[in-house]
Amino acid sequence: MTSPRLAAWCQRARYHEYRGHRVAYWEAGEGAPLLLIHGFPTAAWDWHRVWEELGARFRVVAMDMLGFGISDKPDPYDYSILDQADWVESLVHALGITEAHVMAHDYGDTVAQELLARHNRGVGPLSLASLLLLNGGLFPETHRPLLIQKLLLSPLGSWVGRCTNERIFRSRFSSVFAVSPTPEELGEFWWLVEYNAGRRVTHRLIRYMSERVQYRERWVGALVDTPVPVRLVNGPLDPISGRPMTDRYRELVAGSDIITLRGIGHYPQLEDPRGVLRAHAEFLAEKRAC
Repeated sequence: MTSPRLAAWCQRARYHEYRGHRVAYWEAGEGAPLLLIHGFPTAAWDWHRVWEELGARFRVVAMDMLGFGISDKPDPYDYSILDQADWVESLVHALGITEAHVMAHDYGDTVAQELLARHNRGVGPLSLASLLLLNGGLFPETHRPLLIQKLLLSPLGSWVGRCTNERIFRSRFSSVFAVSPTPEELGEFWWLVEYNAGRRVTHRLIRYMSERVQYRERWVGALVDTPVPVRLVNGPLDPISGRPMTDRYRELVAGSDIITLRGIGHYPQLEDPRGVLRAHAEFLAEKRAC
């Protein structure tokens, strides 16, 4: 059983078929398309605090990527970042979107980096108008995964995923926030992870951490050398990808555009939605002025 507000959100979902699986997405508003790409281990619900205002200014599209939220969670399945980017391209093609702004977080940052790499090379159906990145492991050398993430990636991963219960999840998940979520919110996130026996695929989803090492040159290179305007909005109190990641970004990306939200952890869009909305609006206003 989940909360009435999350239940209402799920009822508004639409579905796109990809490789024989149903993937949930949401769409609202009119204007320039804006894609919202969520993180691990949660879902498009991560964006609910910015959804209404973004929908007043954009044709906003959010999705539960395959293996997440209320989308199908096939097992076995190769949940690669490359495949997630393929499915995003499949969705935008079905929606008739050829150019979009992108806002991404965590795991979604890596999907966005792959989309950016394709854009830079002129391949794929989607052109990126701008990219706003929230906290995420942009550089594997500065990523500080939680112990449970390391265990999920280990040979014990399948067992760890199956044995993770709500109490463990609430404790570990809440540790990445500086502004603590409410018990109700933690219950909503757990419901999305657990939905459709989701614990059985978390050890497959976590392989993105290894992919970040494997494809580092491609994905970091996409940020370092791109014509697309990119802004990083970072919560510095994030134990996973906080200040060290920001410092590395500043070191590697010439003319880096960084907004730091003081007192914020890993989930800026939930901890400081007004700050994220302001940073995004100012980013696009500056982009238009150039």
